[in-house]
Amino acid sequence: MDSARHPTVDLKPAPGQLRVLSDAEAVANSAAELFVQLAARAVSQRGRFRVALSGGSTPRRTYQLLATPQWRSQLAWPKIDMFLGDERYVPPDHPESNYHMVKEALLQHVPEANLHRVPTELEPEAAATAYEADIRQAFALSAGIPQFDLIFLGLGTNGHTASLFPGSPLLHENSRLVAAEFVSEAKMWRISMTLPLLNQGRTDAFLVAGKEKAEVLREVRAGAFDPERLPAQLIKPENGELLWLADQPAAGQF
Repeated sequence: MDSARHPTVDLKPAPGQLRVLSDAEAVANSAAELFVQLAARAVSQRGRFRVALSGGSTPRRTYQLLATPQWRSQLAWPKIDMFLGDERYVPPDHPESNYHMVKEALLQHVPEANLHRVPTELEPEAAATAYEADIRQAFALSAGIPQFDLIFLGLGTNGHTASLFPGSPLLHENSRLVAAEFVSEAKMWRISMTLPLLNQGRTDAFLVAGKEKAEVLREVRAGAFDPERLPAQLIKPENGELLWLADQPAAGQF
């Protein structure tokens, strides 16, 4: 591993705080609680709550919970800006679209105006550029790196997170906040927030559920630092906290 390729990180994993929950439903509930708590804090302190959402089945359940009366009544939705940490290059109504998933799970019950989708009607690189501009506009920040209040992340069995896959050139992106790449493993274009943006989160929270994630979760948190193989190891918030919300099957190797 060439340390010069990742000049802003230490050559060791950054485990963060691991919270072990009983099952996937408990992970989703814990994530919903975190969303509500951090939203209240952000609105109180800064007037708005800005969150980056993840795709996946556990986040989907979190969004479904947030859409129920019990949860949605606790949130000041007009003061919440929601973005997507990554997106597949498919139309917004496509079944594989993260935007489509969030819309089905959450937006049928809460206002849609503040969910910012990736404009996949543009070419991939143009869509990434436009999404970065959208983020900057929402933060009223023309330079520097915006700081999301909460960033939800998933963990693939191959160690990827967002659309940062093993061996990807995007692991070394230091200037763009959002970038596009054709991912051979997935056989499609992906558009993803990059590490400079992901690592500025006030709270970065991985949602991990299922026995099939146990080995990779152990490797990412406790194994040798090998981010070319395990990109999730590169999530190290510079001025925030790193949380892992995992169910007992996923945390079974600890």
